[in-house]
Amino acid sequence: MAINLDVDRIMTREVLTIGPETVVPEIARLLWEHQISGVPVVEEGKVLGMVTEYDLIARESEYDAPLFVPFLDAFFRVPGTGDSRQRLKKILATTARELMTSPALVAAPTASVREIATLLVDKGLTAVPIVDAHEQLVGIVSRSDIVRLMVVTDEIHDRR
Repeated sequence: MAINLDVDRIMTREVLTIGPETVVPEIARLLWEHQISGVPVVEEGKVLGMVTEYDLIARESEYDAPLFVPFLDAFFRVPGTGDSRQRLKKILATTARELMTSPALVAAPTASVREIATLLVDKGLTAVPIVDAHEQLVGIVSRSDIVRLMVVTDEIHDRR
C-alpha cells in the first residue's frame, strides 16, 4: 500500500461542514443524506471540533444521573468523572457547539497516510480534518479514503 504518500494526494477537498449553531436534527439529516460518519464544525475556516454518528447516538443513550446535576454544578463542585460529564453534555446538546468533540484532532497536508491511519485507529476516529499552516480547513481524510487507496494500489499492483 502507498502508506508513505502525503494525505493531500487522497484527501477529500470539498468538505461538507457545519457551523457551531447548526441544530442536532439538521446534523443528523446531513450525515444521513451524504452517507458520511462525521462532519467538521467550522467557524471562519477554522475547525472547532467534529460531530460524528457516535456523538449523535450518545445523545440518544440512557443516562442514570439526575438531570439537576448540571444546574448544581453551576453553583457547587459536583463529583463525577470527565466521561460522565461529557456524556451528559451530549445528551442535553441541541447545537453542534454543544455536541461536538473539541478540539478536533487535525493534521497537515504533508502527513503521511500511515500517520493518519495510525491516528484513526489509535483514537477511534472516523475522519481527520486536514488544515494548512494558517489552521484553515483544506480537506478531510476518512477511513473510506484509505480503504479506497488500498483498492486502487492493489489494482495497480495486479496489472504489473
